[in-house]
Amino acid sequence: MFTGCGTALVTPFRQDRTLDEPSYRALVLRQIEGGIDFLCPCGTTGESPTLKHEEHLRVVAATVEESRGRVPVLAGAGGYDTGEVIELIAELKRIGVSGILSVTPYYNKPTQEGLYQHYRAIAESTDLPIVVYSVQPRTAVNVEPATIVRLAQIPNIVGVKEASGMIGQMASILARVPEEFIVLSGDDAVALPLIALGGKGVISVVSNEIPGEFTALTRAALNGDFGTARQLQRKYQELLEINFVETSPGPVKFALSRMGLLQPVWRLPLVPPQPASQAKIEAVLESVGLVSGVRV
Repeated sequence: MFTGCGTALVTPFRQDRTLDEPSYRALVLRQIEGGIDFLCPCGTTGESPTLKHEEHLRVVAATVEESRGRVPVLAGAGGYDTGEVIELIAELKRIGVSGILSVTPYYNKPTQEGLYQHYRAIAESTDLPIVVYSVQPRTAVNVEPATIVRLAQIPNIVGVKEASGMIGQMASILARVPEEFIVLSGDDAVALPLIALGGKGVISVVSNEIPGEFTALTRAALNGDFGTARQLQRKYQELLEINFVETSPGPVKFALSRMGLLQPVWRLPLVPPQPASQAKIEAVLESVGLVSGVRV
């Protein structure tokens, strides 16, 4: 269900920093029309730490309503309180999500055994499929390959979004988990090599901007057409890189605002990219044909 290219959706806000639901729904429809394989609301890219509980549920519900079963919805539900995560997952199930993307507990730095017991408790609380989200650069905790192998034995833990940045670790996981276990790239730039190693796709930031193009890259790689995949990667490599010129989702939301898709609004502690970064983003957008005639 969660193979190919999935988009880690941004969350648009109005100038008063309230949720901009009409713009969000339009983004979801743009993704579906672009041919995306699945959608991931309320993750890191969606500024989930700043969403109120009711907003979190509203964003996920809007995604489910707009998708109308056309694509799976892998909703974000993670945190450092296992009990609270379990309660949130129960609410998301009632909304009708297809599965759960759950980031490792951050700040309290659990051991590998703590991580295992955390995910085991989550999985035992629901029959929804669970995708582990391992992103050590943000959480300070790495889900080591041996722990992923243990978690893969739990029936409804179906995959991992691997965003450790360590391609060797990804290769180790792929060599040790069952064939049906889904390993997804959490970094756009290494989606292609991960698929070459046996990965099943990507949960992407850049597909917010180019859903059709990055889906085409991912599907080409999955089909063994690495020539086409490499051509697309070369074409959009600067865009993949510029989305992380500052902390994401700062750059990608700025880019989407320049594309006329949302207002350039973030919630603190995120702030707009610095003027120098904005100029670089605009130059890349123009170079790949996403905007024209932009003036800084």
